[in-house]
Amino acid sequence: MDSVYLDIETRCFRGTNHYITVVGFYHEKTGLVQLIWPDLTAETIDRALPDAGRIFTYNGNNFDLKVINDHLGIRLLDRYKSRDLMYDCWSHGLKGGLKAVERQLEIPRNQFPLNNYEIQHCWTRWKHHGDEEALQVLLKYNEEDVMNLVALREKLGV
Repeated sequence: MDSVYLDIETRCFRGTNHYITVVGFYHEKTGLVQLIWPDLTAETIDRALPDAGRIFTYNGNNFDLKVINDHLGIRLLDRYKSRDLMYDCWSHGLKGGLKAVERQLEIPRNQFPLNNYEIQHCWTRWKHHGDEEALQVLLKYNEEDVMNLVALREKLGV
């Protein structure tokens, strides 16, 4: 079954107010695709996402897919069968966020993982100051999140 691996980055404000800054996804036919605000619309995402049977995320049922639905009105659960790898990790005794699970399974990263403050800072530097280097750091972070979903699925054998 064809699969899409998806991760988003958001700008967080106090409480639960988020807006999507980057949507990254991988599909074997299209490769890695990253869409960046302000070019994130329901139409651009709909055109970019490939036809596939399943979508893989990490905590995506609770966050990524919900935020996309809430902010862009795209119900990816109507389009794809969801497989949230977080629950597969739990069933294997692997707890924590994606980065913690990566460490437990020795899934490497080329870039040191960013914390939430660093992610927000990169976005702010790019959005308000045009700092292209900051944007590239954020995009690399998102790329590794997406591509490590592929590695995680393989390690879990699902």
